[in-house]
Amino acid sequence: MGARIAALALAWLCVAPTAFAQSDLSIPLQVKFGGYLDVFYAFDFDHPGTDARQPFLFNHNRHNEFNLNLGYIKAEVLHHRYRANLTLQTGTYAADNYAEEPAELRNIFEAYAGLRLSANQDLWLDVGVFESHIGFEYAESIKNPTLTRSLVAEHSPYFLAGARLHWQPSDRWEFLAVAANGWQRIQRVEGNSLLSFGTMVHYTHSENLKLNWSTLIGTDDPDTSRRMRYYNSVYADIAFGEKWSLIAGFDIGAEQKAKGSERYSAFYTPTLIVRHAFDRKWAVAVRGEYYNDPDGVIIATGTENGFDNAGFSLNVDYQPLQGVICRVEGRMFNSRDAIFQTADEALNYNAFIVASIAVAFGN
Repeated sequence: MGARIAALALAWLCVAPTAFAQSDLSIPLQVKFGGYLDVFYAFDFDHPGTDARQPFLFNHNRHNEFNLNLGYIKAEVLHHRYRANLTLQTGTYAADNYAEEPAELRNIFEAYAGLRLSANQDLWLDVGVFESHIGFEYAESIKNPTLTRSLVAEHSPYFLAGARLHWQPSDRWEFLAVAANGWQRIQRVEGNSLLSFGTMVHYTHSENLKLNWSTLIGTDDPDTSRRMRYYNSVYADIAFGEKWSLIAGFDIGAEQKAKGSERYSAFYTPTLIVRHAFDRKWAVAVRGEYYNDPDGVIIATGTENGFDNAGFSLNVDYQPLQGVICRVEGRMFNSRDAIFQTADEALNYNAFIVASIAVAFGN
């Protein structure tokens, strides 16, 4: 099935240009360059024995040191009929999130080429490595209401490799279908012949209300031990005037306990973020979250109750200029089992503080 879809997509890429008038070729080509830097300092009050604070975090995850979370340079080609993006990255985000990829692929943040499939509608086919369609948070912290990423964002794909079909028939509706190499994989798991498939439906009622539903279905195992995984993500992004905003999300997933089994291991996570902007420069955000994964499908702990963890955070933001933000965040976790490692023991609770300066320039 996956091979058929890929073949059809490539065939359409070959015939789609005939749907456009020759005059489209005269539309000027745009080439844009941009970049991003997020430097940080974090201090974990549990005093872990290593510089990496917690194994289930993949951003701002170094203890008592100044470091680069994410830095990248981007080049984009934009045309009425085609587009391309190449973004190369470095930092602790790349080191932690791409640890299972071959060394030559770890510096790829995005790398895709796309073709517009309709002369009259906003319908695009992109092929390559691109950001995931799941969730309300991005790899770039400057785009998010909180400095650190929520547990739901840390444990759903940041990126996918494959082909995506994106259609925006109006200002209100946006649809996406994707075929990918796996659950946050550039290179497929060895021995796995099954692609993963995902969808997204995004509805913008107004600037004050946005609703989203995303899915991903596939496996992260080789064929010999294939366990199917099903994932759903829904969220609402609500603004109350110019100063108050709220994001409420709920993600739930299930994975087969064994190949061919009718029994499943379920995991879920609700998240609530409330943000208040005092003015154009100053803002605060409060986050409450809970992640329950008793069988360790996504976060394996080896403890009796698995990953059963509640979290709270408070961040203060100062944005002196467009594209520049200075942030400080305090965050704490409370777990049912003792999963937070210190130099001497494991604890049920964890608290840390992170400070960051992020700069985005160009596009």
